Amino acid sequence: MTRGGQDKTPDDPERRCIVTGEVQPKAGLIRFVVGPDNMIYPDLAEKLPGRGIWVTAERDVLEKAVKKGLFARAAKAPVTLPEGLVDLVEAGLAQRVVDLVSLARKSGRAVCGFEKVKGWLSEGRAKVLLQASDGSDRGKGKLWTPEGGRWFGCLTASELGLAFGRDHAIHGALAAGGLTSRVKVDAARLTGLRKRDGGTTAEKDTKTA
Repeated sequence: MTRGGQDKTPDDPERRCIVTGEVQPKAGLIRFVVGPDNMIYPDLAEKLPGRGIWVTAERDVLEKAVKKGLFARAAKAPVTLPEGLVDLVEAGLAQRVVDLVSLARKSGRAVCGFEKVKGWLSEGRAKVLLQASDGSDRGKGKLWTPEGGRWFGCLTASELGLAFGRDHAIHGALAAGGLTSRVKVDAARLTGLRKRDGGTTAEKDTKTA
């Protein structure tokens, strides 16, 4: 497991964080690039041209990079940072997770609602459990982390609802395959930005009800 909450495998490409100096799988870091206007841009999809500047996906680490001027040091040139860079990254990651879950739903690999999610967990179909950060702890405690799977609590009820085409949702589940691996990467990054312990397995009963 990496510092950013990602599962580490030997084949993962690695990058060095400009703040901590640690080398780790890039899934646990956020890529930035310097634009033609010398502005620092978050490259959440990792597709923008240019040499990447990598920062561990944790709020305090990213805040340190901003405060200490480490982007300019890494770029070896004066750079400009967009106002509210940390919040900008957080909002971008939240939108990516919502969009990915929405696409997974449309492909039949995601469901929401207590009974449907419980059914998927009981059948062993669910590989990721998503629960709203502002949902009732009592209600959320009645479900469990999929065996060998992941639990995330980094989205609000309104954000999770948006992913499923409704006003709000408290419980969601993803099946294996499709976009699920991408959801796990971005949800773990978002967890770091929101300082919630959603990147590790929840301390819940893994037995079926």
